[in-house]
Amino acid sequence: MIVVAGALLLYRIWYGPSMLDRAVSLDVAAALIVAGIGAKSAREGDPFYFPVMLVLAFLGFTGSVGIARFIAVRDRPARRPDGTEDHR
Repeated sequence: MIVVAGALLLYRIWYGPSMLDRAVSLDVAAALIVAGIGAKSAREGDPFYFPVMLVLAFLGFTGSVGIARFIAVRDRPARRPDGTEDHR
């Protein structure tokens, strides 16, 4: 199930119509990686992977926030010289 979700996710990253779709897909990719590692850890009964999962979840979150801030700054309306916003 995780592999099928990953394949569909790669399709959305490659062909996603907007940058926001791609950003959400990358966040879901991080969650799928954490889910895969969690499934492996549960199957083997080994708690060694829990800190790895925590670090990957944190990196996925910070990456998503960074991309969202980049998109928010890029899509902000331009300001005119008189200080008003240009809503085109």
